[in-house]
Amino acid sequence: MRVRGGGRAGLVGMGLAAVLVGCGGGGDTEGAGAGEASERASTASASASSSPASSAPSSPSSSSSEQGRLAPDVLQSRWWSWAASEPESTNPVADEDGGDCARNQPKDVWFLAGTFGTRAARSCPVPAGVPLAFPLVNRIGGPADCALFMDGVEGTAVLDGKKAEADVYRGQAVTVESVAGNPVTGTDETFEGTGCGLWVQLPGLDSGLHTLKIRGRAGDFATGVDYTLTVAASS
Repeated sequence: MRVRGGGRAGLVGMGLAAVLVGCGGGGDTEGAGAGEASERASTASASASSSPASSAPSSPSSSSSEQGRLAPDVLQSRWWSWAASEPESTNPVADEDGGDCARNQPKDVWFLAGTFGTRAARSCPVPAGVPLAFPLVNRIGGPADCALFMDGVEGTAVLDGKKAEADVYRGQAVTVESVAGNPVTGTDETFEGTGCGLWVQLPGLDSGLHTLKIRGRAGDFATGVDYTLTVAASS
């Protein structure tokens, strides 16, 4: 995840424009409000994906997409806000073992996160019947930032030994709401910008134990998470 300026990995935004990159890589957010924000590249953990060239780009929308999937702008806005909703000590992106997976999860989707450029192994409980969503590599900035960032990004996610398909989002308007002390934006301000990256959305998993291996790369940034997901039986 990348953010330039205020966060641990950086965010770049002009005024309220922010540049973030999915959990794992680097990014930029220049001067949100006063001064510089930060940019941070990040890849998020979850099911599978392939390089940007292997998936067709998704079109933007201000509401949910077909088949219960979140539209690109909605997904990115909600995920980034979720990633910026906890201070570093309890933040899902900085989580080393999965103990913070459930922090601030919404009821209609379960988000997964990558890292700030390291490797992690996490064990997480996941509710039955709830879809999963996560980025492999992502960023927020201006249109030019996203065009540059998407040139060569790649990532894979393997769920129970099978690769999952990733969507390529090349640029949608997103809004990120943050809390003070979070390691993603570094501030409690609201940022607006263009979001992009490789994203995966999966239907709810069957009850039982599942493995998910996430790998992502953007430029010289690389991240990886090995997840063990436990889904309780439906009541």
